[in-house]
Parts: sequence; structure tokens; C-alpha cells
Amino acid sequence: MRAEARRRILGAIVAMLAALGPAAAQPPPACRAGTVYLTIDTGWGREADRIAEILKRRGVRATLFVANEPTHTGERSLAPAWAAFWRARAAEGHVFASHTDRHWYFRGDAGPGRTRYVSRTREGEEVLDQAAMCRELARPIERLREAVPDAVVLPLWRAPGGITTPGAVSMAATCGLRHQGWTANGFLGDELPSEAHPNAALARRAIANTRDGEVLVMHWGIRSRRDPYANVLDEVIVGLQARGFCFATLPAEGRR
Repeated sequence: MRAEARRRILGAIVAMLAALGPAAAQPPPACRAGTVYLTIDTGWGREADRIAEILKRRGVRATLFVANEPTHTGERSLAPAWAAFWRARAAEGHVFASHTDRHWYFRGDAGPGRTRYVSRTREGEEVLDQAAMCRELARPIERLREAVPDAVVLPLWRAPGGITTPGAVSMAATCGLRHQGWTANGFLGDELPSEAHPNAALARRAIANTRDGEVLVMHWGIRSRRDPYANVLDEVIVGLQARGFCFATLPAEGRR
């Protein structure tokens, strides 16, 4: 073939690719819509195995905020009876962070370096100083490491209910932990009563409203919800992945 003919053919190919646009010259990015961060708080644990199976099947790794809460088995969530569950999650690539030990609630500061910590179920209340705050945040991770010595633990924490005080956030920072809440569209609604907030509506909202960088929050089951959110979790994940989102664990510095 003459050089001139080859140049004409090459020119035609280049023109065709240019007309088709950049997408024709390279494959679409895997995360074309961006990345979202699923976080799971301890909760009642009733649907824990089912949720874990869905995450594994869909290739989703999450950040697990752990507290030593009561569960449907009668054992607290960080008791030895739950050790195999947490070991399996670590082996699947999930990472961990503190959700406080007792899962009480912060109800206002009591002066510099002091914050009120109150049980919602009337177990008690106390004022935490700096040392007590660090112990409260460190204890769930100590319990976790008794079962999973090689668990990947991030320097993050989440207050129960996401409710903080300026003092609690400052004191936790002195313990080396940064507070991680969830983003505007990240509340999946699994804590809400299913009669007023049916799963179908929650799933549609999550799939439609999630944006790049969203920090999503759910639980390993909520005792009071009649129609468990686990019934639509697979639909939500598939819907978000179909939109082009990838799931990732939180970075060590957290997300805002």
C-alpha cells in the first residue's frame, strides 16, 4: 500500500474516533458516579448474618462502628458469643471504629473537660472527664481485639445517635479520635418505624438522592422495626452500583 493511501486511511480513523468522542477511545471509568462510604453501627443484630451475606455477595466493604450493646441473642455485641461474627467481617475486609462502649448519649457539657453521659434506658448517668472519655472510646476496641487481634481500626469514633457536644468532640480529639457522622443524604432510615417509613420508599430515596462522597449509615438490625431494612438492602446496593457508584471503607482521616 502506498504511503499516501495509508495516510488517508489513518486520517479517516482519527476523524471517526474524534467524532465519536473520548468515550470511544477508552473504557468508561469503573466508578463513573463516584464513591460512597457505607457505615454500620452495632444495633440489635437480628439481621446481622443476612446483611453480612449481602455485603459479601455484592463486594461491598463497610466501616463498622462497634459498641457493646444488647442484642437479640441475649449476649452483648462484643461478648465472646459474637467473636466469630466479627472475625468473619475482618477477614472480608471491613474496617472498624469506636461507637463508645456503653452506647449512652451525650447530653451537654458540665464545664471544661467534662461532659454528661446518660443512658437512654435508665441504666445510669455520669460526668466524664478526659480520662473517662478516653476509656469509654477505647474499651469497645479493646473488646474487639480480644476476638480479632488483627482488626483494622481507624482513628475515628461516632457518638450514639450521632449526638455530640463541643466538649465531647474536643475530648475525643485529645484521645486521638475524630468524630465521624453521616452526610446529608446518608441516613438510610433503618431506625425509623416501618409503618410510617416503608422499605420501598426508603430504598427509592437512597438510590435517587445519594451523591458522590456520601457517608451512609445503617445498623445490624433494629429491634423496633417490623419490616427489617435488610429486606431492601440488596436492592439499594444494586441500584447504587447500577448508577455507577463504588463502595469503599472510610479513610483514616474520615469524611465530611
